[in-house]
Amino acid sequence: MRRILITVGTTAVPAELNQGLTATAIFEALPIEATAHRWGQEIYFEIPVAAELEAGARAEVEVGELGYWPVGRAFCIFFGPTPASTDSRPRAYSPVTIVGRLLADPTPLRAVKEGSRIRLAAAGRESAL
Repeated sequence: MRRILITVGTTAVPAELNQGLTATAIFEALPIEATAHRWGQEIYFEIPVAAELEAGARAEVEVGELGYWPVGRAFCIFFGPTPASTDSRPRAYSPVTIVGRLLADPTPLRAVKEGSRIRLAAAGRESAL
């Protein structure tokens, strides 16, 4: 697994990317800075990676999972219910490729506002926004 740090303002949450093709492409594109968008308790943002859905892609996700949504070329961070949820679990708008998971409590991400600057960096190579 490859460790990354997701940073928004003074909030930093460690995560890891898996060994899949999309996760590898994301890791190779780091660092990435973007404008965060909110959809319920999901943060998503466009990244400079173009990939198709991988085998095992799904809309039903777990709290703390990281996904890639090819429709919007977006990195997704799931930490609670979304408008598509039918219970307390997150649900993506449409299937996503699971690319990793958070390594810490996602609660601080609830404070991230629409339009915030967000940064993904390889652990050990992060810097402030």
